[in-house]
Amino acid sequence: MRLWIGLIEIILLSLIVTVYADEHSHKYKDGEEVILWMNTVGPYHNRQETYEYFSLPFCRGKKSTIGHYHETLGEALQGTELQFSGLDISFKENVKKTKFCDMSVEEDDYNMLTYAIKNHYWYQMYLDDLPVWGIVGSVDDSGIGYYMWTHKKLDIGYNGNQIIYVNLTSDIKLKLDKGVQIPFTYEVKWHQSNTKFSDRFDKYLDPKFFQHKIHWFSIFNSFMMVIFLVGLVSMILMRTLRKDYARYNKEEDLDDMERDLGDEYGWKQVHGDVFRPVSSLMLFSAMIGCGYQLILVAFCVIIIAMVGDLYTERGSLLSTTIFFYAVMSPINGYFGGSIYVKQGGKDWIKQMLLAATLFPMCVCGIAFLINFVAIYYHASRAIPFLTMVAIACICIFVILPLTLIGTVLGRNVSSGSHNPCRVNVVPRPIPDKKWYMEPGIIIFLGGILPFGSIFIEMYFIFTSFWAYKIYYVYGFMLLVFLILIAVTSCVTIVCTYFLLNAEDYRWQWTSFLAAASTSIYVYSYSIYYFFFKTKMYGFFQTTFYFGYMVIFSLGLGLMCGAIGFTSTQAFVWKIYSTVKID
Repeated sequence: MRLWIGLIEIILLSLIVTVYADEHSHKYKDGEEVILWMNTVGPYHNRQETYEYFSLPFCRGKKSTIGHYHETLGEALQGTELQFSGLDISFKENVKKTKFCDMSVEEDDYNMLTYAIKNHYWYQMYLDDLPVWGIVGSVDDSGIGYYMWTHKKLDIGYNGNQIIYVNLTSDIKLKLDKGVQIPFTYEVKWHQSNTKFSDRFDKYLDPKFFQHKIHWFSIFNSFMMVIFLVGLVSMILMRTLRKDYARYNKEEDLDDMERDLGDEYGWKQVHGDVFRPVSSLMLFSAMIGCGYQLILVAFCVIIIAMVGDLYTERGSLLSTTIFFYAVMSPINGYFGGSIYVKQGGKDWIKQMLLAATLFPMCVCGIAFLINFVAIYYHASRAIPFLTMVAIACICIFVILPLTLIGTVLGRNVSSGSHNPCRVNVVPRPIPDKKWYMEPGIIIFLGGILPFGSIFIEMYFIFTSFWAYKIYYVYGFMLLVFLILIAVTSCVTIVCTYFLLNAEDYRWQWTSFLAAASTSIYVYSYSIYYFFFKTKMYGFFQTTFYFGYMVIFSLGLGLMCGAIGFTSTQAFVWKIYSTVKID
Protein backbone atom coordinates (compact mmCIF):
# COMPACT_ATOMS: atom_id res chain seq x y z
CA MET A 1 0.00 0.00 0.00
CA ARG A 2 2.82 2.37 0.87
CA LEU A 3 4.43 1.79 -2.55
CA TRP A 4 1.25 2.85 -4.36
CA ILE A 5 0.91 5.95 -2.23
CA GLY A 6 4.53 6.82 -2.98
CA LEU A 7 3.97 6.28 -6.71
CA ILE A 8 1.00 8.64 -6.83
CA GLU A 9 2.87 11.33 -4.94
CA ILE A 10 5.96 11.03 -7.12
CA ILE A 11 3.87 11.41 -10.28
CA LEU A 12 2.34 14.59 -8.89
CA LEU A 13 5.84 15.78 -7.96
CA SER A 14 4.62 16.68 -4.51
CA LEU A 15 6.16 16.37 -1.13
CA ILE A 16 5.65 13.29 0.99
CA VAL A 17 4.18 14.33 4.31
CA THR A 18 6.74 12.97 6.75
CA VAL A 19 7.38 15.67 9.30
CA TYR A 20 10.21 14.84 11.65
CA ALA A 21 11.14 18.03 13.46
CA ASP A 22 10.47 20.93 11.07
CA GLU A 23 13.00 20.39 8.28
CA HIS A 24 10.30 21.21 5.70
CA SER A 25 9.14 24.47 7.28
CA HIS A 26 12.75 25.20 8.44
CA LYS A 27 11.42 26.60 11.74
CA TYR A 28 12.27 25.06 15.10
CA LYS A 29 11.38 25.50 18.72
CA ASP A 30 14.08 25.54 21.40
CA GLY A 31 15.06 21.98 22.22
CA GLU A 32 13.27 20.51 19.20
CA GLU A 33 14.99 17.63 17.43
CA VAL A 34 17.13 18.43 14.38
CA ILE A 35 17.74 15.54 11.97
CA LEU A 36 21.21 14.91 10.56
CA TRP A 37 20.82 12.82 7.41
CA MET A 38 23.70 10.79 5.99
CA ASN A 39 23.44 10.83 2.20
CA THR A 40 26.12 9.23 0.04
CA VAL A 41 29.81 8.38 -0.09
CA GLY A 42 32.08 8.11 -3.11
CA PRO A 43 35.38 9.09 -4.82
CA TYR A 44 36.11 12.80 -4.75
CA HIS A 45 37.09 12.98 -8.44
CA ASN A 46 33.99 11.04 -9.56
CA ARG A 47 31.15 13.22 -8.38
CA GLN A 48 28.42 10.99 -9.84
CA GLU A 49 29.86 7.71 -8.56
CA THR A 50 28.13 7.64 -5.20
CA TYR A 51 26.99 4.89 -2.87
CA GLU A 52 24.81 4.73 0.21
CA TYR A 53 26.68 6.09 3.21
CA PHE A 54 26.31 2.89 5.21
CA SER A 55 27.52 0.75 2.29
CA LEU A 56 30.88 1.34 3.98
CA PRO A 57 31.07 -0.31 7.41
CA PHE A 58 30.33 2.86 9.36
CA CYS A 59 28.48 2.49 12.64
CA ARG A 60 25.27 4.34 13.46
CA GLY A 61 24.22 6.46 16.38
CA LYS A 62 22.10 5.06 19.17
CA LYS A 63 18.85 6.83 18.28
CA SER A 64 16.15 4.85 16.49
CA THR A 65 16.20 4.84 12.69
CA ILE A 66 13.91 7.22 10.82
CA GLY A 67 12.84 6.33 7.28
CA HIS A 68 13.20 8.86 4.49
CA TYR A 69 11.27 8.99 1.23
CA HIS A 70 12.31 10.56 -2.05
CA GLU A 71 10.37 13.78 -1.79
CA THR A 72 10.49 14.64 -5.49
CA LEU A 73 11.11 12.84 -8.73
CA GLY A 74 14.30 14.83 -9.24
CA GLU A 75 15.65 13.73 -5.88
CA ALA A 76 15.05 10.07 -6.78
CA LEU A 77 16.70 10.45 -10.20
CA GLN A 78 19.75 12.18 -8.72
CA GLY A 79 20.47 9.27 -6.39
CA THR A 80 19.74 10.96 -3.06
CA GLU A 81 19.77 8.25 -0.38
CA LEU A 82 19.17 9.92 2.98
CA GLN A 83 19.60 7.70 6.03
CA PHE A 84 19.29 8.77 9.65
CA SER A 85 22.66 9.25 11.34
CA GLY A 86 21.35 8.34 14.80
CA LEU A 87 22.98 11.42 16.35
CA ASP A 88 21.01 13.24 19.03
CA ILE A 89 20.90 16.94 18.04
CA SER A 90 18.45 19.46 19.48
CA PHE A 91 17.89 23.07 18.43
CA LYS A 92 20.15 25.53 20.32
CA GLU A 93 21.44 22.81 22.69
CA ASN A 94 25.19 22.27 22.71
CA VAL A 95 26.54 18.74 22.90
CA LYS A 96 29.94 18.06 24.44
CA LYS A 97 32.23 15.47 22.95
CA THR A 98 30.15 12.28 23.07
CA LYS A 99 30.82 8.77 21.82
CA PHE A 100 27.96 7.52 19.68
CA CYS A 101 29.26 4.12 18.53
CA ASP A 102 32.22 1.72 18.21
CA MET A 103 33.30 0.07 14.99
CA SER A 104 35.05 -3.29 14.99
CA VAL A 105 37.32 -3.55 11.94
CA GLU A 106 37.19 -7.02 10.42
CA GLU A 107 39.27 -8.02 7.40
CA ASP A 108 36.52 -7.21 4.87
CA ASP A 109 35.87 -3.91 6.61
CA TYR A 110 39.57 -3.10 6.52
CA ASN A 111 39.80 -3.77 2.79
CA MET A 112 36.74 -1.62 2.05
CA LEU A 113 37.91 1.29 4.20
CA THR A 114 41.49 1.28 2.91
CA TYR A 115 40.19 1.26 -0.66
CA ALA A 116 37.94 4.21 0.18
CA ILE A 117 40.76 6.16 1.82
CA LYS A 118 43.17 5.40 -1.02
CA ASN A 119 40.65 6.73 -3.56
CA HIS A 120 39.87 9.87 -1.54
CA TYR A 121 36.30 8.96 -0.66
CA TRP A 122 34.18 11.77 0.74
CA TYR A 123 30.71 11.68 2.21
CA GLN A 124 27.78 14.08 2.17
CA MET A 125 25.30 14.87 4.93
CA TYR A 126 22.23 17.11 5.14
CA LEU A 127 21.03 19.11 8.12
CA ASP A 128 17.91 21.20 7.53
CA ASP A 129 18.49 20.77 3.77
CA LEU A 130 21.98 22.28 4.07
CA PRO A 131 24.67 20.06 2.52
CA VAL A 132 27.74 19.17 4.56
CA TRP A 133 30.82 17.34 3.28
CA GLY A 134 33.50 15.37 5.03
CA ILE A 135 36.44 13.14 4.17
CA VAL A 136 36.60 9.47 5.21
CA GLY A 137 40.30 9.35 6.04
CA SER A 138 43.82 10.01 4.86
CA VAL A 139 47.06 8.25 3.96
CA ASP A 140 50.37 9.01 5.67
CA ASP A 141 53.40 10.26 3.77
CA SER A 142 54.78 6.76 3.30
CA GLY A 143 51.59 5.67 1.51
CA ILE A 144 51.30 2.60 3.75
CA GLY A 145 49.44 3.78 6.85
CA TYR A 146 45.73 4.52 6.61
CA TYR A 147 43.95 6.77 9.08
CA MET A 148 40.28 7.51 9.76
CA TRP A 149 38.75 10.71 11.05
CA THR A 150 36.65 9.61 14.00
CA HIS A 151 35.35 12.87 15.48
CA LYS A 152 32.69 15.09 13.93
CA LYS A 153 32.46 18.62 15.25
CA LEU A 154 29.35 20.44 14.03
CA ASP A 155 29.21 24.23 14.29
CA ILE A 156 25.63 25.28 13.57
CA GLY A 157 24.55 28.88 13.11
CA TYR A 158 21.01 30.09 13.76
CA ASN A 159 19.03 33.28 13.40
CA GLY A 160 15.86 33.32 15.49
CA ASN A 161 14.14 29.97 15.00
CA GLN A 162 15.90 29.05 11.74
CA ILE A 163 19.20 27.35 10.94
CA ILE A 164 21.58 29.44 8.82
CA TYR A 165 24.75 27.41 8.36
CA VAL A 166 26.45 24.13 9.25
CA ASN A 167 30.20 23.60 9.36
CA LEU A 168 31.83 20.21 9.86
CA THR A 169 35.31 19.81 11.32
CA SER A 170 36.82 16.32 11.11
CA ASP A 171 39.18 15.60 14.00
CA ILE A 172 40.99 12.81 15.91
CA LYS A 173 42.80 10.72 13.34
CA LEU A 174 43.17 7.05 14.30
CA LYS A 175 45.21 4.44 12.45
CA LEU A 176 43.23 1.73 10.68
CA ASP A 177 44.25 -1.85 11.42
CA LYS A 178 42.57 -5.24 11.30
CA GLY A 179 40.87 -6.33 14.50
CA VAL A 180 40.93 -2.94 16.21
CA GLN A 181 37.87 -1.23 17.67
CA ILE A 182 37.48 2.41 16.67
CA PRO A 183 35.29 4.77 18.74
CA PHE A 184 33.36 7.51 16.91
CA THR A 185 32.47 10.74 18.66
CA TYR A 186 30.67 13.97 17.88
CA GLU A 187 30.00 17.37 19.41
CA VAL A 188 27.66 20.21 18.53
CA LYS A 189 28.04 23.95 19.11
CA TRP A 190 25.37 26.51 18.30
CA HIS A 191 26.25 30.08 17.27
CA GLN A 192 24.14 33.20 16.85
CA SER A 193 24.19 34.52 13.26
CA ASN A 194 23.01 37.77 11.69
CA THR A 195 22.69 36.27 8.21
CA LYS A 196 19.16 36.22 6.81
CA PHE A 197 17.58 32.85 6.13
CA SER A 198 17.09 33.78 2.46
CA ASP A 199 20.87 34.31 2.12
CA ARG A 200 22.04 31.14 3.84
CA PHE A 201 23.05 29.42 0.58
CA ASP A 202 25.35 32.28 -0.43
CA LYS A 203 28.28 30.59 1.32
CA TYR A 204 28.02 27.69 -1.16
CA LEU A 205 28.28 29.96 -4.20
CA ASP A 206 31.52 30.95 -5.89
CA PRO A 207 31.16 34.45 -7.40
CA LYS A 208 34.90 34.68 -8.09
CA PHE A 209 34.56 31.73 -10.47
CA PHE A 210 31.22 32.43 -12.17
CA GLN A 211 31.58 36.21 -12.34
CA HIS A 212 35.17 36.18 -13.52
CA LYS A 213 36.12 38.76 -16.15
CA ILE A 214 36.56 35.94 -18.67
CA HIS A 215 32.86 35.16 -18.26
CA TRP A 216 31.95 38.77 -18.97
CA PHE A 217 34.37 38.93 -21.88
CA SER A 218 32.85 35.81 -23.46
CA ILE A 219 29.39 37.40 -23.29
CA PHE A 220 30.73 40.56 -24.92
CA ASN A 221 32.52 38.53 -27.58
CA SER A 222 29.34 36.58 -28.39
CA PHE A 223 27.35 39.80 -28.53
CA MET A 224 29.79 41.26 -31.07
CA MET A 225 29.43 38.06 -33.09
CA VAL A 226 25.68 38.59 -33.15
CA ILE A 227 26.12 42.14 -34.43
CA PHE A 228 28.46 40.91 -37.18
CA LEU A 229 26.10 38.14 -38.27
CA VAL A 230 23.03 40.35 -38.20
CA GLY A 231 24.95 42.80 -40.35
CA LEU A 232 25.90 40.01 -42.74
CA VAL A 233 22.32 38.81 -43.04
CA SER A 234 21.11 42.38 -43.50
CA MET A 235 23.63 42.85 -46.30
CA ILE A 236 22.31 39.71 -48.01
CA LEU A 237 18.73 40.80 -47.63
CA MET A 238 19.23 44.45 -48.57
CA ARG A 239 21.98 44.35 -51.18
CA THR A 240 22.34 40.90 -52.69
CA LEU A 241 18.65 40.11 -52.80
CA ARG A 242 17.87 43.57 -54.12
CA LYS A 243 20.23 42.95 -57.00
CA ASP A 244 18.65 39.54 -57.51
CA TYR A 245 15.19 41.06 -57.62
CA ALA A 246 16.34 43.71 -60.06
CA ARG A 247 17.90 41.06 -62.27
CA TYR A 248 14.87 38.79 -62.14
CA ASN A 249 12.20 41.46 -62.62
CA LYS A 250 13.66 43.78 -65.19
CA GLU A 251 11.94 43.40 -68.53
CA GLU A 252 13.03 46.54 -70.33
CA ASP A 253 16.36 47.90 -71.52
CA LEU A 254 17.72 44.41 -72.20
CA ASP A 255 19.03 43.18 -75.48
CA ASP A 256 18.12 39.71 -76.66
CA MET A 257 21.27 38.02 -75.37
CA GLU A 258 20.90 39.51 -71.89
CA ARG A 259 17.26 38.47 -71.81
CA ASP A 260 18.22 34.93 -72.77
CA LEU A 261 21.06 34.62 -70.28
CA GLY A 262 19.97 36.80 -67.40
CA ASP A 263 17.62 34.32 -65.82
CA GLU A 264 19.68 31.20 -66.18
CA TYR A 265 21.17 31.01 -62.71
CA GLY A 266 20.35 31.79 -59.09
CA TRP A 267 17.80 30.85 -56.46
CA LYS A 268 14.78 31.76 -58.61
CA GLN A 269 15.47 28.77 -60.82
CA VAL A 270 14.37 26.35 -58.07
CA HIS A 271 11.05 28.09 -57.31
CA GLY A 272 9.19 25.03 -58.54
CA ASP A 273 11.03 22.70 -56.17
CA VAL A 274 11.91 24.77 -53.12
CA PHE A 275 8.61 23.90 -51.39
CA ARG A 276 8.72 20.25 -52.33
CA PRO A 277 7.85 17.99 -49.35
CA VAL A 278 10.92 17.02 -47.38
CA SER A 279 12.15 13.44 -47.41
CA SER A 280 11.44 11.41 -44.23
CA LEU A 281 8.66 13.87 -43.44
CA MET A 282 7.40 12.03 -40.36
CA LEU A 283 10.80 11.99 -38.65
CA PHE A 284 11.54 15.56 -39.72
CA SER A 285 8.30 16.98 -38.32
CA ALA A 286 8.71 15.02 -35.08
CA MET A 287 12.22 16.40 -34.58
CA ILE A 288 11.06 19.96 -35.25
CA GLY A 289 8.23 19.54 -32.74
CA CYS A 290 10.62 18.17 -30.11
CA GLY A 291 12.95 21.09 -30.76
CA TYR A 292 10.19 23.64 -30.17
CA GLN A 293 9.18 21.88 -26.99
CA LEU A 294 12.74 21.82 -25.64
CA ILE A 295 13.26 25.50 -26.48
CA LEU A 296 10.25 26.53 -24.41
CA VAL A 297 11.20 24.15 -21.60
CA ALA A 298 14.72 25.60 -21.45
CA PHE A 299 13.40 29.16 -21.49
CA CYS A 300 10.83 28.52 -18.73
CA VAL A 301 13.29 26.64 -16.49
CA ILE A 302 15.88 29.40 -16.84
CA ILE A 303 13.32 32.05 -15.91
CA ILE A 304 12.08 30.03 -12.92
CA ALA A 305 15.67 29.41 -11.80
CA MET A 306 16.41 33.14 -12.00
CA VAL A 307 13.40 33.97 -9.84
CA GLY A 308 13.19 30.98 -7.51
CA ASP A 309 16.79 29.92 -6.65
CA LEU A 310 16.17 26.27 -7.50
CA TYR A 311 19.64 25.29 -6.31
CA THR A 312 18.49 25.59 -2.69
CA GLU A 313 16.27 22.48 -2.84
CA ARG A 314 17.47 18.95 -3.60
CA GLY A 315 16.39 17.80 -7.07
CA SER A 316 14.17 20.83 -7.64
CA LEU A 317 15.83 21.82 -10.93
CA LEU A 318 15.36 18.36 -12.43
CA SER A 319 11.78 18.11 -11.12
CA THR A 320 10.96 21.52 -12.63
CA THR A 321 12.44 20.46 -15.97
CA ILE A 322 10.35 17.27 -16.06
CA PHE A 323 7.22 19.22 -15.11
CA PHE A 324 7.65 21.80 -17.86
CA TYR A 325 8.56 19.14 -20.42
CA ALA A 326 5.27 17.37 -19.72
CA VAL A 327 3.24 20.59 -19.71
CA MET A 328 4.80 21.80 -22.98
CA SER A 329 3.86 18.63 -24.86
CA PRO A 330 1.06 20.38 -26.83
CA ILE A 331 3.74 22.63 -28.35
CA ASN A 332 5.46 19.55 -29.74
CA GLY A 333 2.24 18.22 -31.22
CA TYR A 334 1.13 21.57 -32.60
CA PHE A 335 4.25 22.47 -34.55
CA GLY A 336 5.12 18.92 -35.56
CA GLY A 337 1.57 18.22 -36.72
CA SER A 338 1.40 21.58 -38.51
CA ILE A 339 4.54 20.88 -40.56
CA TYR A 340 3.39 17.34 -41.28
CA VAL A 341 0.00 18.37 -42.67
CA LYS A 342 1.42 21.35 -44.61
CA GLN A 343 3.72 19.05 -46.53
CA GLY A 344 1.04 16.52 -47.34
CA GLY A 345 1.47 13.96 -44.57
CA LYS A 346 -1.46 11.57 -44.18
CA ASP A 347 -0.61 9.18 -41.33
CA TRP A 348 -0.86 11.80 -38.57
CA ILE A 349 -1.44 9.33 -35.72
CA LYS A 350 1.95 7.67 -36.30
CA GLN A 351 3.51 11.10 -36.56
CA MET A 352 1.97 12.12 -33.24
CA LEU A 353 3.20 8.96 -31.52
CA LEU A 354 6.70 9.45 -32.91
CA ALA A 355 6.76 13.10 -31.82
CA ALA A 356 5.57 12.24 -28.30
CA THR A 357 8.06 9.41 -27.77
CA LEU A 358 11.11 10.42 -29.83
CA PHE A 359 13.07 12.36 -27.20
CA PRO A 360 11.76 10.50 -24.11
CA MET A 361 12.65 7.15 -25.70
CA CYS A 362 16.17 8.34 -26.53
CA VAL A 363 16.64 9.63 -22.98
CA CYS A 364 15.16 6.54 -21.35
CA GLY A 365 17.13 4.20 -23.60
CA ILE A 366 20.47 5.80 -22.69
CA ALA A 367 19.51 6.12 -19.03
CA PHE A 368 18.43 2.47 -18.99
CA LEU A 369 21.87 1.34 -20.19
CA ILE A 370 23.59 3.57 -17.64
CA ASN A 371 21.25 2.22 -14.98
CA PHE A 372 22.47 -1.31 -15.67
CA VAL A 373 26.01 -0.16 -14.91
CA ALA A 374 24.83 1.63 -11.74
CA ILE A 375 23.01 -1.50 -10.56
CA TYR A 376 26.09 -3.61 -11.19
CA TYR A 377 28.15 -1.20 -9.07
CA HIS A 378 25.38 -0.99 -6.40
CA ALA A 379 25.56 2.78 -6.77
CA SER A 380 22.99 5.18 -5.37
CA ARG A 381 22.55 6.55 -8.89
CA ALA A 382 20.65 3.39 -9.84
CA ILE A 383 17.11 4.51 -10.60
CA PRO A 384 14.54 2.74 -8.39
CA PHE A 385 11.87 0.63 -10.05
CA LEU A 386 9.11 2.81 -8.61
CA THR A 387 10.69 5.86 -10.23
CA MET A 388 10.84 4.06 -13.59
CA VAL A 389 7.13 3.31 -13.29
CA ALA A 390 6.46 6.96 -12.43
CA ILE A 391 8.35 8.14 -15.53
CA ALA A 392 6.43 5.68 -17.71
CA CYS A 393 3.12 6.90 -16.26
CA ILE A 394 4.05 10.52 -16.97
CA CYS A 395 4.83 9.64 -20.59
CA ILE A 396 1.65 7.59 -21.11
CA PHE A 397 -0.91 9.57 -19.14
CA VAL A 398 0.42 13.14 -19.46
CA ILE A 399 2.79 13.64 -22.40
CA LEU A 400 0.95 11.45 -24.91
CA PRO A 401 -2.56 12.98 -24.44
CA LEU A 402 -1.20 16.53 -24.45
CA THR A 403 0.78 15.85 -27.62
CA LEU A 404 -2.39 14.49 -29.22
CA ILE A 405 -4.26 17.70 -28.35
CA GLY A 406 -1.48 19.81 -29.88
CA THR A 407 -1.37 17.67 -33.03
CA VAL A 408 -5.12 18.01 -33.61
CA LEU A 409 -4.90 21.79 -33.19
CA GLY A 410 -1.90 22.02 -35.51
CA ARG A 411 -3.63 19.97 -38.22
CA ASN A 412 -6.79 22.07 -38.10
CA VAL A 413 -5.02 25.42 -38.08
CA SER A 414 -2.56 24.60 -40.89
CA SER A 415 -4.73 22.52 -43.19
CA GLY A 416 -5.71 25.47 -45.41
CA SER A 417 -2.28 27.09 -45.85
CA HIS A 418 -0.60 27.37 -49.28
CA ASN A 419 2.96 27.87 -50.46
CA PRO A 420 4.01 31.03 -52.34
CA CYS A 421 5.04 28.91 -55.34
CA ARG A 422 3.61 25.86 -57.00
CA VAL A 423 5.59 22.63 -56.83
CA ASN A 424 6.55 21.07 -60.15
CA VAL A 425 5.44 17.52 -60.80
CA VAL A 426 8.91 16.43 -61.95
CA PRO A 427 11.83 17.34 -59.65
CA ARG A 428 14.43 19.62 -61.21
CA PRO A 429 17.91 18.08 -61.58
CA ILE A 430 20.42 19.57 -59.16
CA PRO A 431 23.38 20.96 -61.13
CA ASP A 432 27.03 20.40 -60.26
CA LYS A 433 28.51 22.96 -57.90
CA LYS A 434 31.66 23.77 -55.95
CA TRP A 435 32.58 21.21 -53.30
CA TYR A 436 32.15 23.72 -50.49
CA MET A 437 28.52 24.31 -51.57
CA GLU A 438 27.55 20.69 -51.01
CA PRO A 439 24.96 20.18 -48.21
CA GLY A 440 27.34 17.92 -46.27
CA ILE A 441 30.00 20.64 -46.09
CA ILE A 442 27.44 23.29 -45.15
CA ILE A 443 26.10 21.04 -42.39
CA PHE A 444 29.59 20.39 -41.04
CA LEU A 445 30.55 24.07 -41.01
CA GLY A 446 27.16 25.40 -39.90
CA GLY A 447 27.66 24.63 -36.22
CA ILE A 448 31.04 26.32 -35.76
CA LEU A 449 29.82 29.87 -35.10
CA PRO A 450 26.90 28.87 -32.83
CA PHE A 451 29.29 26.71 -30.82
CA GLY A 452 31.78 29.58 -30.70
CA SER A 453 29.11 31.78 -29.12
CA ILE A 454 28.44 29.36 -26.24
CA PHE A 455 31.56 27.29 -25.60
CA ILE A 456 32.78 29.48 -22.71
CA GLU A 457 29.39 29.08 -21.04
CA MET A 458 29.66 25.34 -21.66
CA TYR A 459 32.78 25.33 -19.49
CA PHE A 460 30.94 26.92 -16.58
CA ILE A 461 27.94 24.62 -16.99
CA PHE A 462 30.12 21.50 -17.21
CA THR A 463 32.11 22.56 -14.16
CA SER A 464 28.96 23.09 -12.10
CA PHE A 465 27.49 19.74 -13.09
CA TRP A 466 30.54 17.49 -13.14
CA ALA A 467 32.54 19.21 -10.39
CA TYR A 468 31.69 20.82 -7.05
CA LYS A 469 30.23 24.16 -8.10
CA ILE A 470 26.66 25.37 -7.77
CA TYR A 471 25.52 27.13 -10.94
CA TYR A 472 23.48 30.20 -10.06
CA VAL A 473 24.18 32.82 -12.76
CA TYR A 474 21.07 32.03 -14.80
CA GLY A 475 21.02 35.59 -16.11
CA PHE A 476 24.21 34.73 -17.99
CA MET A 477 22.60 31.53 -19.23
CA LEU A 478 19.53 33.37 -20.50
CA LEU A 479 21.65 35.91 -22.34
CA VAL A 480 23.80 33.17 -23.91
CA PHE A 481 20.64 31.27 -24.86
CA LEU A 482 19.28 34.32 -26.69
CA ILE A 483 22.65 34.87 -28.38
CA LEU A 484 22.63 31.22 -29.49
CA ILE A 485 19.18 31.70 -31.06
CA ALA A 486 20.32 34.82 -32.91
CA VAL A 487 23.61 33.33 -34.14
CA THR A 488 21.99 30.07 -35.23
CA SER A 489 19.26 31.91 -37.12
CA CYS A 490 21.71 34.15 -38.95
CA VAL A 491 24.12 31.33 -39.85
CA THR A 492 21.42 29.06 -41.25
CA ILE A 493 19.90 31.89 -43.31
CA VAL A 494 23.29 32.64 -44.88
CA CYS A 495 23.96 28.93 -45.51
CA THR A 496 20.53 28.47 -47.08
CA TYR A 497 20.97 31.49 -49.36
CA PHE A 498 24.23 30.09 -50.72
CA LEU A 499 22.65 26.66 -51.13
CA LEU A 500 19.64 28.01 -53.06
CA ASN A 501 21.87 30.25 -55.14
CA ALA A 502 23.69 27.08 -56.20
CA GLU A 503 20.24 25.85 -57.36
CA ASP A 504 20.04 23.16 -54.69
CA TYR A 505 16.54 23.11 -53.21
CA ARG A 506 17.25 20.62 -50.38
CA TRP A 507 17.18 23.34 -47.78
CA GLN A 508 14.87 21.82 -45.11
CA TRP A 509 17.14 19.07 -43.83
CA THR A 510 20.23 21.15 -44.57
CA SER A 511 19.06 24.08 -42.44
CA PHE A 512 18.04 21.75 -39.61
CA LEU A 513 21.24 19.71 -39.61
CA ALA A 514 23.52 22.72 -40.14
CA ALA A 515 22.14 24.25 -36.95
CA ALA A 516 21.97 20.91 -35.12
CA SER A 517 25.65 20.24 -35.86
CA THR A 518 26.37 22.63 -32.99
CA SER A 519 25.74 19.64 -30.74
CA ILE A 520 28.55 17.69 -32.44
CA TYR A 521 31.02 20.41 -31.48
CA VAL A 522 29.61 20.54 -27.94
CA TYR A 523 30.05 16.78 -27.58
CA SER A 524 33.57 17.02 -29.00
CA TYR A 525 34.30 19.72 -26.42
CA SER A 526 32.93 17.42 -23.69
CA ILE A 527 35.50 14.80 -24.72
CA TYR A 528 38.27 17.39 -24.38
CA TYR A 529 36.81 18.51 -21.03
CA PHE A 530 36.77 14.95 -19.69
CA PHE A 531 40.41 14.21 -20.47
CA PHE A 532 41.99 17.60 -19.78
CA LYS A 533 39.77 19.38 -17.22
CA THR A 534 38.75 16.57 -14.88
CA LYS A 535 40.36 13.70 -13.01
CA MET A 536 37.48 11.28 -13.50
CA TYR A 537 38.32 7.61 -13.78
CA GLY A 538 36.66 4.22 -13.78
CA PHE A 539 34.10 2.53 -16.03
CA PHE A 540 31.06 3.73 -14.09
CA GLN A 541 31.94 7.42 -14.10
CA THR A 542 33.08 7.31 -17.74
CA THR A 543 29.84 5.64 -18.82
CA PHE A 544 27.78 8.08 -16.79
CA TYR A 545 29.63 11.10 -18.19
CA PHE A 546 29.54 10.24 -21.88
CA GLY A 547 26.04 8.76 -21.70
CA TYR A 548 24.47 11.86 -20.22
CA MET A 549 26.52 14.12 -22.47
CA VAL A 550 24.88 12.31 -25.41
CA ILE A 551 21.47 13.23 -23.94
CA PHE A 552 22.54 16.85 -23.41
CA SER A 553 23.96 17.13 -26.93
CA LEU A 554 20.89 15.49 -28.45
CA GLY A 555 18.58 17.97 -26.74
CA LEU A 556 20.78 20.90 -27.77
CA GLY A 557 20.86 19.63 -31.36
CA LEU A 558 17.05 19.40 -31.54
CA MET A 559 16.72 22.94 -30.18
CA CYS A 560 19.27 24.42 -32.56
CA GLY A 561 17.82 22.46 -35.49
CA ALA A 562 14.32 23.81 -34.81
CA ILE A 563 15.71 27.36 -34.56
CA GLY A 564 17.64 26.97 -37.81
CA PHE A 565 14.70 25.54 -39.74
CA THR A 566 12.23 28.14 -38.44
CA SER A 567 14.40 31.13 -39.32
CA THR A 568 15.27 29.64 -42.73
CA GLN A 569 11.64 28.86 -43.49
CA ALA A 570 10.69 32.48 -42.83
CA PHE A 571 13.55 33.63 -45.06
CA VAL A 572 12.58 31.29 -47.92
CA TRP A 573 8.92 32.27 -47.75
CA LYS A 574 9.86 35.94 -47.80
CA ILE A 575 12.09 35.86 -50.86
CA TYR A 576 9.85 33.60 -52.95
CA SER A 577 6.64 35.44 -52.08
CA THR A 578 8.15 38.75 -53.24
CA VAL A 579 9.73 37.81 -56.59
CA LYS A 580 7.65 37.57 -59.74
CA ILE A 581 7.22 33.97 -60.91
CA ASP A 582 6.20 33.26 -64.52
